[in-house]
Amino acid sequence: MGQPERDAPMRSDAQRNRERILEVALAELTNCAQAPLSAIAKKAGVGQGTFYRNFPNREALVLEIYRHGIRQVADSAAELLADREPERALRDWMDHLARFAMAKAGLAEAIRQATGGPGGPAKPGHTPVTSAIELLLRANEEAGTIRPGVSADDFYLAIAGLWQIDPRDDWQPRAAWLLDLVMDGLRAGASGR
Repeated sequence: MGQPERDAPMRSDAQRNRERILEVALAELTNCAQAPLSAIAKKAGVGQGTFYRNFPNREALVLEIYRHGIRQVADSAAELLADREPERALRDWMDHLARFAMAKAGLAEAIRQATGGPGGPAKPGHTPVTSAIELLLRANEEAGTIRPGVSADDFYLAIAGLWQIDPRDDWQPRAAWLLDLVMDGLRAGASGR
């Protein structure tokens, strides 16, 4: 017996359709948690069959938007470390995280609706992001650009204020200031300074 079809690699056109659906859905559901799925499919330029083959219901779509964003943020850590000094990679990655946090804040109602009902799916965890944080922290610790011994949990606590910023306001300057402040704290006591 062969592998189930869903485990087979996705054709490039099917992958593009899926990513286009996710991009449109993020924008539409951020604006209105109850945006009709048919409107999302139409704006993404795909038929109903293609849409529902990828996302059989609203909950599946919302959770995949969240997971897709988490994967993008997590994957960007190694990419940034590949072409930047560890300290610059960490600070740039924090900006990626802030953009995700603001988009997720706009999606909060859709996520609550998708995960809130009795017996509903659990909200996805932060495992890929935690791994990315650890990768960046260890690279900076080895380079002597941050204080030793900072854990992913410490980092989450230090940036917790990010989730208090209203994404409907001009959030970028406030987030940048907060993240610069966190970087200053991480640098204090670094062996290379």
